[in-house]
Amino acid sequence: MLIDEIRNDFPILKRKVNGKPLVYLDNAATSQKPKQVIDAIKNFYETQNANIHRGIHQLSEESTEAFERSREKVAKFISAKPEQIIFTKNTTESINTIAYGYGLKNIKKGDEILTTVMEHHSNFLPWQLVKKHTGATLKIADITDDGLLKMNHLEKLATKKTKLVAVTQVSNVLGTINPVKEISEIAQKNNSLFLVDGAQAAPHMPVDVKKTGCDFYAFSSHKMLGPTGIGVLYIKDPDKVDPFLVGGGTIKEVYTDKEAVWHDSPWKFEGGTPDVSGVIGFGATVDYLNKIGMEKIRKHEEEITKYALDKLLKIKNITIYGPMDHRLRGAVIAFNIGGIHPHDVAAILDSEGIAVRPGHACCKPLMSRLDILAMCRASFYIYNTKNEADVLVSGLEKVNKIFKR
Repeated sequence: MLIDEIRNDFPILKRKVNGKPLVYLDNAATSQKPKQVIDAIKNFYETQNANIHRGIHQLSEESTEAFERSREKVAKFISAKPEQIIFTKNTTESINTIAYGYGLKNIKKGDEILTTVMEHHSNFLPWQLVKKHTGATLKIADITDDGLLKMNHLEKLATKKTKLVAVTQVSNVLGTINPVKEISEIAQKNNSLFLVDGAQAAPHMPVDVKKTGCDFYAFSSHKMLGPTGIGVLYIKDPDKVDPFLVGGGTIKEVYTDKEAVWHDSPWKFEGGTPDVSGVIGFGATVDYLNKIGMEKIRKHEEEITKYALDKLLKIKNITIYGPMDHRLRGAVIAFNIGGIHPHDVAAILDSEGIAVRPGHACCKPLMSRLDILAMCRASFYIYNTKNEADVLVSGLEKVNKIFKR
């Protein structure tokens, strides 16, 4: 990859923070946006702005065509069909769509839901809600001390009573890449449906939902160079799921004396006016990622993650969470420096122009499992360099010096 050319596409990377060049290492929270995506959104508002699927005037038809073309691009990006691609506002809403539209409808008392202790709250709280309202049992698979999913534990917990298995493909704290194809086979053996939280996977590696064998796959535009407010939900069989949000555009017929007739997928799931500009911007995002190539992106991130891990391990008093083999993890490194609060670490790094994430990263069950309250997380993407990893190391050495460690 020609990293300098890529960096030139991101206007924000030219700014300074606290008088220092910006080193943006908070990509697991949200990524920066290339000018190609910004221009696509700007062009929509300047030349096409209209509501979609409703008008017959030219602007509406152009907007509708651009919107649906983005759906086709996203479908191809993960090897799905356009009618299987639902636009939501983020991964959280995508997973809640399944919790409400499938879980509350089909899961009953005596049934089981299986997830893991490493899940983001967005793939944990919805299943607690389903448990509460249905009387189902929620089972939680454990991890090893080095942050890998205990596959033997997960397989033992899976039974014929398991209606749904919900697992992240890549942990947003540990970076652990879970073997979703193997998990899918366990789910299928028990006639369970399988949901994958792909928020930390889709931006960083090739995704093929057919090969994965999942029933549902959720991810967000804003973590993969796209606009905020746009999420994607892949549903293998849309007839198995009721709409979560109902209203304009979700119906074929509405009566006063009997139930409405839902529209076909994907439209039955997309009530109300969507973020048209965001979806069109996301289409430009997919074009940008495809031009670089997801295999190249993954290779770059493996290299920079290995480099950063090797450098960080030399820092005094550091604890790094997750597998040490860079091939088993995404471009995420969570760490603590003994006795120093993560917020203090992040504040000092910020004074050096370095953006990281301190806190529990919406993973409190995992924090409890690791016996910590919080951590710092550095997360990389296609525009990050080894030199920026060196700046991070220098910043952490300054942390140790300030606290005299």
